[in-house]
Amino acid sequence: TTSVQVNISTRHGNLSSETQEKITDKVDKLRRLFDRVNAIQVTVDLEHRESPSLELCVSVEHADDFVATESSGSVMAALDGAIHKLEQQLRKYKDKRRDRRSQGLGRVEPPVAPEPEET
Repeated sequence: TTSVQVNISTRHGNLSSETQEKITDKVDKLRRLFDRVNAIQVTVDLEHRESPSLELCVSVEHADDFVATESSGSVMAALDGAIHKLEQQLRKYKDKRRDRRSQGLGRVEPPVAPEPEET
């Protein structure tokens, strides 16, 4: 498997390298969920220390970026929340793609003629 670049940036403070490693480990799981992930960007905002906010942005081949934001009592809790939201987005996207593929593109159902109204 190719390694996906995980970028972690911080506003209004710094994260320990230990925390950054934990974040990298956790977001790495998103890659296992979806193989077309190209890059993962995590932005942690520590302006409000009691409720840090975190933005998770995942770049996927042939799709718009998926973004989830979460604020929580700790950076890791915010990360868990953001990952959860992102997993849901990715699953939905995967299901949509699978559905579209199984319908066979180009085969459009003819519109159903409306029933003639009785007068």
